Amino acid sequence: MFFVSILMYFMGLISFSLKRKHFLLMLLSLEFIILSLYFSLMMFLFFYTYEFYFSMIFLTMSVCEGALGLALMVSIIRTHGNDYFQSFSMLW
Repeated sequence: MFFVSILMYFMGLISFSLKRKHFLLMLLSLEFIILSLYFSLMMFLFFYTYEFYFSMIFLTMSVCEGALGLALMVSIIRTHGNDYFQSFSMLW
């Protein structure tokens, strides 16, 4: 089962590096990485019979990260019209 979480993590990293031009796909691959980390954390806590309080803190922080990313994407779409990184100009 640990191999599955490692495979999920690396697939998320590969997806993040290949889809770097599109902001929404980058956010989705980041959420997939967070999901794989949560899966490995839950397996670790279950294997060593620790309490699962830290997993709730981890989920809270990952939800905040997702909401911040979506708010940033909405702001970018309102100002630039799309979410492609190639259309952004750093000179403005």
